[in-house]
Amino acid sequence: MKKNLSAYLFDKYKPAVKNTFLIFLAGIVWAGVGIMLLSLAFSWLSPESVTYRYLYAGAGVLLALLVHHFGFLKIVDKNLKRIHHMNGVRCLFAFIPWKSYLMIAVMVIMGGLLRHSMIPKKELAILYIGIGLALILSSVRYIRVFYERGL
Repeated sequence: MKKNLSAYLFDKYKPAVKNTFLIFLAGIVWAGVGIMLLSLAFSWLSPESVTYRYLYAGAGVLLALLVHHFGFLKIVDKNLKRIHHMNGVRCLFAFIPWKSYLMIAVMVIMGGLLRHSMIPKKELAILYIGIGLALILSSVRYIRVFYERGL
């Protein structure tokens, strides 16, 4: 009886949504994380001279274009294909594969370690701009697919 009750409660209160909302959520999360990374990077560059700001930001933008094109777009396309094949409603947290949550945890820990390392923040800003802007650029594909499929 206990097992049936817990299964019933889990099914009843599981945050389930349609796959189109999962696509929208993925785009919003990717953009949100990208904005957070960019804001950190620009706060680190603000004390620098204008010349250095442009130099470091330019290097970050170049890195972002490479990461976006050769890395994140492949992940987005694979994820969109996976979400597209889902039928009915799915758990709200299924906007990324479950095994990716471990990778995200590792990246968060690495980001914290880098922020507290001896690496100068202005140089870390290049990496943060690269990844942050690449996330934002890649999130556009999620949002575009969401609008193409209809709200």
